Amino acid sequence: MARFDTKKLHAGYDPKDHNYAVSVPIYATTAFELDTVQRSDDMFSFDSWDPLYTRLSNPTTDVLEARLVELHNATAAVSLASGMAAVTYALLNVTAGSGRILATPRLYGGSIDSFTQVFRENNVKYDIVEDPDDIESYKKAIQPDTKVIFIESLTNPNATVLDIEAIAKVAHDAGIPLIVDNTLATPYLLNPFEFGADVVVYSATKGLSGHGNVVAGVIIENNKFDWKNGKFPQFSDQPYFLRAQDGSSRDYFDVFPDGPFTGRIRAIHLNYLGAALAPFSGYLVLLGLETLSERVQKQVDNAEKIVEYLETRIGKEVLWVKHPHAKNNPYSELAAKYFPKGAGGILSFGLDGTAEQRKDFLEAVKVWGFQANIGDAKSLIINPSTTTHTELNPELQKAADIQDNTIRLSLGLEDPQDLIDDLQQAFDKVFGL
Repeated sequence: MARFDTKKLHAGYDPKDHNYAVSVPIYATTAFELDTVQRSDDMFSFDSWDPLYTRLSNPTTDVLEARLVELHNATAAVSLASGMAAVTYALLNVTAGSGRILATPRLYGGSIDSFTQVFRENNVKYDIVEDPDDIESYKKAIQPDTKVIFIESLTNPNATVLDIEAIAKVAHDAGIPLIVDNTLATPYLLNPFEFGADVVVYSATKGLSGHGNVVAGVIIENNKFDWKNGKFPQFSDQPYFLRAQDGSSRDYFDVFPDGPFTGRIRAIHLNYLGAALAPFSGYLVLLGLETLSERVQKQVDNAEKIVEYLETRIGKEVLWVKHPHAKNNPYSELAAKYFPKGAGGILSFGLDGTAEQRKDFLEAVKVWGFQANIGDAKSLIINPSTTTHTELNPELQKAADIQDNTIRLSLGLEDPQDLIDDLQQAFDKVFGL
């Protein structure tokens, strides 16, 4: 079996099937010739998986999905037009208009706000665990109608690490799945399926593509969860469009035996809500995947160097530093278990001083880009409390440990000394040291 770095370059693609093109072609077409009536009937009846219409599938994005399936040792995937589409479709699929989502406060602000703005309108409620680091908090928070636990494997902006394996056990003991947003980690640093996750979602906008030039999302499953346990009747539905060519009824397990979860998303949410990933966008994500290991490892190395530098400034301009590589970090043991290659390229620190000084500092850096993105090849800086997590009210920001003085860094591929020098000149300019 091929190893990770071979899969990221070759998995899911055979040049012979694409006119021997070495690079995955961009199939810039809306539709595909049906050829014969029988072939058309086969495709419209899910008896053939040949591409039919790019809103549903396309040879370029098919390769992307197949490659990510192999990188995760999974069974099925569906690519989408954004990371928020991936989060939303996955949670809409598991809740199906009822029940509750159990999550931690350490989520992307848009994910949490979607619980109120989107899921409330779909008759779905949500609960936030009191202490994400305490497994008992998850057990206590589960209610009879809880449908899913949703977490981030490595959190933004404070790089906290959750005990995924223990949380998965809590979920499975309750007969519900664990969905993990693995955006910050990428499969290079962590494969959540190895620790009990049932569905993994990504904003491929971030580390998977890694160059700040595409918006994309992915949902992946390993087909190990028992969707027939009585809590999720939506997967046993037999909608008319799933019928066989002889007119007999079929459910999602019949039509998508290796991926009922992503299959239902493709058939319903992608088909009718329409967040289709454009072929060119899929191509850009594929390009990014080819250098995933090298990029992420350099970002990890750079993050650790920046952590060490910032710790020398504690007591001066810096109040604290949060990253598993930091001294006395409470997540070092969990990081050793889940992130032996390093705990990602995202970190945060507390900047001393006034709000005006924080503004001046953000505007004083020259190498760091002041952007809301993360996982880029270029290093980025931002103040989360009033930008990326501005949807969170003060109570939720406090629960997520996002303070007004929090500065988030997303490490890129620059020389670390240049990044350090840039921070230093900004400190000197603002604080006059």
